[in-house]
Amino acid sequence: MPEEPKKQTALSANAAYQLADVSKTPPQYDAISPRWFTRLLEWKPLEAGIFRLNRVRAGENLLDVLCSQANQDEIPAGFLDYEPQPREYVLHSISAIINIDSRVADLYSSPYDQAGEQLRLATESLRERQESLLINSTSYGLLPGCVPEQRIKPRQGTPTPDDLDELLSRVWKEPTFFLAHPAAIAAFGRECTRRGVPPPIVEREGGTFISWRGVPLVPTDKLLVDGKRRYLGGGGRTNILLVRTGEQKQGVIGLYQTGLTEECSRGLSARFMGVDEHGVCAYLLSLYCSTAVLADDALGVLEDVEVGVYHDR
Repeated sequence: MPEEPKKQTALSANAAYQLADVSKTPPQYDAISPRWFTRLLEWKPLEAGIFRLNRVRAGENLLDVLCSQANQDEIPAGFLDYEPQPREYVLHSISAIINIDSRVADLYSSPYDQAGEQLRLATESLRERQESLLINSTSYGLLPGCVPEQRIKPRQGTPTPDDLDELLSRVWKEPTFFLAHPAAIAAFGRECTRRGVPPPIVEREGGTFISWRGVPLVPTDKLLVDGKRRYLGGGGRTNILLVRTGEQKQGVIGLYQTGLTEECSRGLSARFMGVDEHGVCAYLLSLYCSTAVLADDALGVLEDVEVGVYHDR
C-alpha cells in the first residue's frame, strides 16, 4: 500500500511566501557604466544643430612684431588669414521607441512606476550608445578623428610609462585625462609595478583614478579590446587616448542641442506618441550630440596596445 503523506504540523515556508511582503529592487542593468568620459567632457549647447569651427589657415605663422625703444622704427603690418572652408559639425541623433502596455502600467506600477523604469533604462541605454559614438563614430568620434601626426605606437607592445610620456609630449598643453579600457589601465599598472614606480591616485569629479604625471587614467569600456567591450583575458589589443578638453583651451568639446521639446536632460527629449488601438503607449526618445576637436594637438592616440602581458617577477 502507498505510504500516507506526512501530516504538516506547522505553516510551511512555501505557503507563507504567498503573504510575505518582499523587498524589491528596481530593474538592474549590467550594461550601465560610470561614463566618466561624458562627465569630464566640457559640453557646448547649440541652438541650430550646427557648429562651425573656424581656424587660422594652415601654415600661418605668428605676426611679426616690433620690440624697440626707438619711436621712429616702423611697426610691421600684416594679418592672419582664415581657412576658406571651415568644418561644420552637424549634430547626430540617437533614437529609440519604447512601447508600454497601458494595462500593465496601470496594474503593476507599485512600488515602481513601470513607465518610469522603462524610460530610465532606455535613457541609460541611449547614454551608453552616446559615449560609444563620441569615441568610435567614423563621422565625429575621437578615435577615428585623431590626425596621423598625433598617433604613436608602443615601443614594446605593452603600455609603459615611456609610451605615456611620449603621448604627453604630443598633447602637452594642459592635458586633461587619459582615456583607456580598464584592461589597458591594468596593463599600465603592471608595467609601473615592474619598474618600481607605482602610479599615484588622484580624485576628479567624485571618482578615484590612478594617474601618470598628474594626469588621471579614466576608464571606459567603449575603447574596445579586439572589438569587444568586455575583456575576458588571454591577450588583446586596444588604444589609449590623451585628451585636452575645454573651449577656452582649444581642446575637445561635446556638442548637444538645447531647447528641445519635452527635453528631460542634456540633449535628450522624451515625447509621448500616443496610445494605439491595443492600449499600447509609445514614447520616442531622441538624443542629439557630437564632438568637436578645436585644435589637432588636443588629442593623441597610443595605438595597438597589448593588454595581456604579465610578469612573473
